[in-house]
Amino acid sequence: MGSFMFGPEYTAGCPSCSAIADGFDGSVVHLANHDVTLSAVSRAPLAKLQAYKRRMGWTFPWASSLGSDFNFDFNASFTEGQQREGGVEYNYRREAAWTVRGIGESLTKRGEGPVAEIAAMTGTDAATYTRERPGMSAFALEDGIVYHTYSTYARGVDGIWGMYQWLDRAPKGRNETGVWWRRNDEYDKG
Repeated sequence: MGSFMFGPEYTAGCPSCSAIADGFDGSVVHLANHDVTLSAVSRAPLAKLQAYKRRMGWTFPWASSLGSDFNFDFNASFTEGQQREGGVEYNYRREAAWTVRGIGESLTKRGEGPVAEIAAMTGTDAATYTRERPGMSAFALEDGIVYHTYSTYARGVDGIWGMYQWLDRAPKGRNETGVWWRRNDEYDKG
């Protein structure tokens, strides 16, 4: 189950999570034939998720956890209070209290840079954007009991970001400067 960064305040899903999710539909049938259900979960209201899913052309299962503690329980969502007080524990590390850092001073460059750019693409500011984080968790259902078997965060999610697997093997590698990816419907069709 992927924690897709789409908070209730966002006007659109995270473009990075969207690029990752573009590869989900092709895997769903293969995984289902191995008794695995691939799905995403976000805190945005279900109607907002369904509209975005239609926009992106996706068919994989996507649930809203709005009103539940699910994303908070798996350290993929945080409150503004946790952020301000330094109560954010993400990727097995405790973060300092919010100033302008969010994910990290080097990434946000005091409110500018990649994190701020991506936040703007979701219709939010860096503080609001970074209250949601990427993650992937696995669960097993055995005799009616759900067991949490695995979680990964941050760079641990790179393995399911399909386009990077291809770019890493291309002659110029990732060859990236800044935030170069867009949602699948935002590239020039020319």
